[in-house]
Amino acid sequence: MTDTATRTPSSLSRIVRRMIIWIYESRGWQIEGSLPEDISKYVIAGAPHTSNWDFVFFAGATEKEGVKPNFMGKHTLFKGLMRNFMFDMGGIPIDRTKRMNVVEQVAQEFAQRDELALVIAAEGSRTTDGSWKSGFYNIARAAGVPIVAAWVCNERNILGFSPPMMPTGNYAADLNKIADFLLSKLPDYPRYHVLKAQAQTLLAEPDL
Repeated sequence: MTDTATRTPSSLSRIVRRMIIWIYESRGWQIEGSLPEDISKYVIAGAPHTSNWDFVFFAGATEKEGVKPNFMGKHTLFKGLMRNFMFDMGGIPIDRTKRMNVVEQVAQEFAQRDELALVIAAEGSRTTDGSWKSGFYNIARAAGVPIVAAWVCNERNILGFSPPMMPTGNYAADLNKIADFLLSKLPDYPRYHVLKAQAQTLLAEPDL
């Protein structure tokens, strides 16, 4: 772990953060709901992931909420001239050559920090049909931290957050709760219906 709190942020990271806030505000984005004030560590599971601009808007919203977002990145990006910039922007290096897997590495990072708001694109990629990967859930459960579901409406420039939810260990049931929350915000959004169907399918599977 690198303690960025004790180091003055690089000039580049300060410029980029100001640009993110400017872009976010200039587009007229609004926030519905809020990030938890009494919880210092959690996973933000965001969807949909349809554009490279998604992180900018998520980062802008969290900055406006007074929270510095964190994200996972390939460890090779945290070397040389990019090292300080990546850490200053909230990056967490993930080394897939280590014996510890990704979940274990991130859970260790949570354990070593006093504050960590990890943003994860729960769909995994922009080409998904709306199904979610389980990585966000496995990380939250291993770290013992709650999940905050984040939703986006690009048509109305609204980004919202759910109340924090502790993973129960029943992935299907918890995913179903998340799907219900997202559909309560965007009931006609096709990808959220795909997520609901995914959760329902998992719920119908027999316990092994």
